[in-house]
Amino acid sequence: MRDTASVRGHLPDENPGFVGRRTELERVSAALAEHRLVTVTGVGGVGKTRLALRAAHRAAERYPDGAWWTDLGQLDGERLLVALVADSVDLADHTPGTSAAGLCRRLADDRLLLVLDSCEHLAEPCARLVAELLAAAPGLTVLATSRRPLGVAGEETIALDPLPPAGPDALALLRRAAGEDFPAAGPAGEICVRLEGIPLALELAAAQIRLQGAEAVRDQLGSRLDAPPGARFDLLAHTERVWPSRHQTLRAAIGWSHELSTPLERLLWARLSVFRGPFDLASATAVCGGGPLDRATLPEALDGLVRSSVVRPPDAGGRHRMLDTIREYGATWLDRTGEAGTVADRHAAHFRGLARRAETEWHGARQLRWYRTVDAHHTDLRTALDRLLRTDPDAALDLVGSVAFAWSCRGRLREARDGLEQALVLSEARGRVRARALWALGVTLVLQGEFGPAQDVSERCAREARHAEYAEPAGTGAGRDRPGDLTLDAAALAGLLALTTGRPTAADVVVGHVLDAARGGPADSAARLRCHLVRVFALTGLGRLAEARERALRLRALCEELDEHWTRTALEYQLALTGLLEGDPATASVHARAMLEGTRRLGASLGVALGLDVLATALAAAGEGERAADVSGTGEAYWRSTGQPRRGLPGLRALHEKYTDTVRASIGEPAYEEIFLRALTGLPQDGLDRALRGPGHA
Repeated sequence: MRDTASVRGHLPDENPGFVGRRTELERVSAALAEHRLVTVTGVGGVGKTRLALRAAHRAAERYPDGAWWTDLGQLDGERLLVALVADSVDLADHTPGTSAAGLCRRLADDRLLLVLDSCEHLAEPCARLVAELLAAAPGLTVLATSRRPLGVAGEETIALDPLPPAGPDALALLRRAAGEDFPAAGPAGEICVRLEGIPLALELAAAQIRLQGAEAVRDQLGSRLDAPPGARFDLLAHTERVWPSRHQTLRAAIGWSHELSTPLERLLWARLSVFRGPFDLASATAVCGGGPLDRATLPEALDGLVRSSVVRPPDAGGRHRMLDTIREYGATWLDRTGEAGTVADRHAAHFRGLARRAETEWHGARQLRWYRTVDAHHTDLRTALDRLLRTDPDAALDLVGSVAFAWSCRGRLREARDGLEQALVLSEARGRVRARALWALGVTLVLQGEFGPAQDVSERCAREARHAEYAEPAGTGAGRDRPGDLTLDAAALAGLLALTTGRPTAADVVVGHVLDAARGGPADSAARLRCHLVRVFALTGLGRLAEARERALRLRALCEELDEHWTRTALEYQLALTGLLEGDPATASVHARAMLEGTRRLGASLGVALGLDVLATALAAAGEGERAADVSGTGEAYWRSTGQPRRGLPGLRALHEKYTDTVRASIGEPAYEEIFLRALTGLPQDGLDRALRGPGHA
């Protein structure tokens, strides 16, 4: 789930350096109006992504359900293709399995534009997925970029040439990138011709113009491009089918930028190629340091790569990135240095360490910060996991066990489940690491509604926790006489499963047993806090409302002291439910809105859907029929974004149906349906904003 936005969909901001391409833009726009699959093809660096992004922004208003962007360059294989596309269209991926069925259901009734950028390394799986989606969703249009066509029936291919070398657009791009108003005749014009109008090559030249001047760059390019192919740093394997001569020119231009870099910059360029997502200085230092690159020299080398346009300047969060073509070039050099395996291992170790720190900091004031850090580094955490699954399955189990709960909270259930299941099969590790991974897998399965498999995993988790805390040497758990955090989490999982399957007595018994036997209070660990949370919900389900409310308020105050967000949000949900059950819809509304604020902060679509349901029920109970219909329609939109039918605790479902029937009768079925459908088809973020404003606000 994303923060509020003025339009439906999600497209990155346009590059302010977009120049020309008027004819090509019209061709793409016209093709999108007539064809359901349009693929822009061309060599790396020719501007496919920029053109597709500009075309998508222009066309977005034609699609009632929005224009959505998917960057496939971050994937190293097809295994998570469906999950990435699902995430890009705000499908929170709560459906089980690994097929595209949930994605097909999400898009079936929508009229939207899906942009798939950088398909070339996944051309065949992309083709299969696109064909399946187009068959299932008649209102779907796909715009793809690739170095070669996808080969899907009905595909309209638009081959993108470089800018006309002697034309005004190539010169305009060079001027803008260099920040200098060159005359049309002279060195700048010659540079455009020598680089054949290839946008990426012109940007690299512009960076050198800022450092050396146009005449020096013109002369250097002359010697580089006139040299025999073997002297051009022509290292990239030429497997693409389009424009071989221009690949040669682009590789020569990149090689020339490489040659002009200092030795330390070249070394850093190669090592940075292991990052598939954005990276900050701290990560670059941890992964790429070593030898001559140390804490003193690495920042200077990074600044040099930024000045030469090899690395993009930092964004607002201090993160850099490299374009795929330049990263591929660096990877070739890394392989030649013989360091590819070493740096990949260092990258995996760094992100494994980041994952472990995130888990350690979950219980306390840094929870939200680390939650967002895990989200920001998601691509490279996934890359590290893939590496460790091949090279060190025990470490892979440790990494994914550390972040899977955060991934599940964020709605990335399929990725969490996939990583956990693979690591559990491949790793032979026992004890804490396996127990924690089984706990995370169990939570994921419960959230997916897979209660049968979740029961099996819950039992395995309990056995592994007992093995770790009682069978292993002292010091690995709480001791042989008292349950530790692993047993507490196993009990919390069993309790969660019991609650979601309508067995509050079983939930109360299982967590009550371990809490009574364990030392310490709820503030001592995240596992203890989770057990106390389950017990509060169990007491609510048992009708012991006053006791449940008292415990919930004490726990919420404790969470506020700890600055803990996830449990606090869940407690607001419970307090809202208690208010409804006690006949106090006004109090229920206050707690429901507090829950919605928390879930929006955590980016949890399922939590927003649950919160909107309880708020709609409270509004209906208070007789506010129109507002209840509006919130309920927004809630349905969020439920659809999870790929699941409406869920929630059994008690809430019964109340929701009861009070909704009452307000339908009070304001009339046609009026209720009109408001409900308007909210359902409107922008979900706008509906959430209306829900959060409360009474007395427009």
